[in-house]
Amino acid sequence: MNAWKTAFACLLVAAPVAVPAQDDILNKIINKAGSTAVHGATAKSRHDEGVQGGKALRVDSPGKPNPWDIALSTEIDKPVKAGDTLVLAFWARLEKGPDGATTVSLPYNAVQLAAAPYTPVVKDAVTVGPTWELHQVTGKADKDYAPGQINATLHLAGAKQVVDIGPVFVLDMGQ
Repeated sequence: MNAWKTAFACLLVAAPVAVPAQDDILNKIINKAGSTAVHGATAKSRHDEGVQGGKALRVDSPGKPNPWDIALSTEIDKPVKAGDTLVLAFWARLEKGPDGATTVSLPYNAVQLAAAPYTPVVKDAVTVGPTWELHQVTGKADKDYAPGQINATLHLAGAKQVVDIGPVFVLDMGQ
């Protein structure tokens, strides 16, 4: 009888739970899956069980004059309406800091225009340390944007450093 109760409890835990489509966070992702690119440096894809999804990009920055000289970007392929709350969420960790530092500032993490003048819609700095952490930059869209008109970017050339970037998501949480 005890084995039967254990088996039943396992079935209850493993049973799928119906979630209404409107509550599915995946439906709020507006960046293009697989469109992450690094400009100004060569990023190495690596396996890392410590980060969500198990994969990361390692970006080695020699320390360039401008933080934007090395940048990670991802396309936004869905429309955004004025007043929508946008969330740029990304996993990051510092593999090696300048002069042995254990944290670094990534000064510009933004949803911005995809072409010059690259005006930010939402932006903020984050501090990255040696352990994987989910960072978020949140704000409201100032106007309507068509698919492809904006993207998300992280500026990574602020210092001589090695930074690992895991999954990057842009969510449109609506009004």
